Amino acid sequence: MGDRWQEFTKEMVGNDEDAVKEQVYSRLGSKHRVKRPKIRISEVKEIPLEDVSDPITRYRLEDEKTERKVKRKKRIKKGE
Repeated sequence: MGDRWQEFTKEMVGNDEDAVKEQVYSRLGSKHRVKRPKIRISEVKEIPLEDVSDPITRYRLEDEKTERKVKRKKRIKKGE
């Protein structure tokens, strides 16, 4: 590979765009020893759950969705 640019997509879970970018920099740096100046992120966008192809990312998103529902139920019960 060397000095050539390689295009790819990565599915990540994050609260906002900056958090997702930070995860990409961190993971590529730790797994592939790529320095941040050598990484270009051209786009960050939210995709629907049914379009997620990575099983780990899908699991985390489904788990977060369930967790939010549980928290909402707990808030309602406390107010009663």
